[in-house]
Amino acid sequence: MDLQDRAVIVTGGASGIGRATALLLAREGAKVLIGDVDAQGGRSTAAEGAANGFAIDYLPLDLTVKASVDDFVGAAHQRAGRVDGLVNAAGWDQIQPFLENPPEMWDRVIAVNLMGAIRLTRGILPPMVEARAGKIVNISSDAGRVGSTGETVYAAAKGGLIAFTKSLAREMARYRINVNCVCPGLRTPLYSSVSRNA
Repeated sequence: MDLQDRAVIVTGGASGIGRATALLLAREGAKVLIGDVDAQGGRSTAAEGAANGFAIDYLPLDLTVKASVDDFVGAAHQRAGRVDGLVNAAGWDQIQPFLENPPEMWDRVIAVNLMGAIRLTRGILPPMVEARAGKIVNISSDAGRVGSTGETVYAAAKGGLIAFTKSLAREMARYRINVNCVCPGLRTPLYSSVSRNA
């Protein structure tokens, strides 16, 4: 694929699937802007990209805070001019039986995995609509399709992301904007990290 002169945002680019995606897109010629709450990891990905001659930049982004999302959107449009693609790859989870979940954990899981992607997508879309071009990829989870023991609220959030993707794809088709969803299975860095901490 040839992504020369394309600007793509990747959330969660500090680690895992987001990091791998950012590096792959940059290798194919895209100018990648990482948004992540993990500043050290985000800068590390950008540095690895620079060491290989890739165009990767990092901006702080906390998907649980609306003001942070708004600031990121403004800075992204200022740096990129027009954003051609968005990969909502950021995710957070804590494996624990549902009846042991504290409500603040629900709030964070939904904020990162669902509402963060919704807010960011809403901020990025208007210039895509005006240009009648763009690509959006949401990284959901197999848990959102079939459920997952110990990840009930995470599964609900990821299921919501799948439904959001399907409905948004219908609305955006008239503007020639593709909206797709990917559902990785269990063997992901996020699952491995939360499993060790469970």
